[in-house]
Amino acid sequence: MNKITAAVTAVGAYVPEDVLTNKMLEEMVDTNDEWITSRTGIKERRILKDPNKGTSFLAIEAAKDLIEKKNLDPKEIDLIIMATATPDLPVASTGVHVATQIGAVNAFSYDLQAACSSFLYGMSTAAAYIESGRYKKVLVIGADKMSSIIDYKDRTTCIIFGDGAGAALFEPNEEGLGLQDEILRCDSIGRDSLRIEAGGSLMPATAETVANKLHYVRQDGKTVFKFAVSNMSGVSEEIMQRNDLTNSDVNWLIAHQANKRIVGATASRMNLEDEKVLMNIERYGNTTSATLPLLLSDFEKSFKKGDNLIFASFGGGFTWGAAYLKWAYNS
Repeated sequence: MNKITAAVTAVGAYVPEDVLTNKMLEEMVDTNDEWITSRTGIKERRILKDPNKGTSFLAIEAAKDLIEKKNLDPKEIDLIIMATATPDLPVASTGVHVATQIGAVNAFSYDLQAACSSFLYGMSTAAAYIESGRYKKVLVIGADKMSSIIDYKDRTTCIIFGDGAGAALFEPNEEGLGLQDEILRCDSIGRDSLRIEAGGSLMPATAETVANKLHYVRQDGKTVFKFAVSNMSGVSEEIMQRNDLTNSDVNWLIAHQANKRIVGATASRMNLEDEKVLMNIERYGNTTSATLPLLLSDFEKSFKKGDNLIFASFGGGFTWGAAYLKWAYNS
């Protein structure tokens, strides 16, 4: 019997209709299109403006897209891993609501939070469940409504983030395709460099914390950039070396869309040609947990069965990692 691996067999995505361009941001904060584009690579981002809709709405729509494309019966889904940094509610799992709303009545679900690395960590978790033989269909959804935690008077963060969701279905594979290897890391040295100060158990919400805008995400951009470049590129190079992959063996880099310069540094460390480096940051900005599956959805038709994909991510905390996956189907 061949070894069971966890392969991606379908993807889906959703982004809101409303667009927030760099020109619009020029009217809101002291910034300009040229500066944003040159520093980040971002031209616009999508915003979920409806105050009555949260991250679950994005996730549900992405899941529905996958279900329709795959012609999948939701009752066949065993598990939904909800990768997000912006859950609908404290305590009540967003993934549970998503499972109910899409009709996955036989699935269990939970939220996984590792900041921008949430989807990558979710891939690892899904693969472990699949490889164990316990479950056959695991849906990993990466979704974030970042606009809900952004101060649109803070030019260091409001230019970066957008809203969106992506989903990937993992199933058993006996052809040697799917997830091959991973390197996942973390270090709390970055705990204070990218965070929301209030709202957790260390500083519960009060009238004062709200008045002082302590419920918005804040970041030390220079520190985050430095660690992201070093760590994301480092594990990407390491996973290639560990699997005896040269730049010619790698077909695609699926990198977290935080900043064009960070992605470029990672690709350079891997010695990859530009055409192998997939990017959509100019249209979506940093959608946190959604960047990796949005790339998979946007470029799905470019992938061929057997292609070697390297995933790389870096997030607050700090969390980071890389994964090596063989693509399992032709679109």
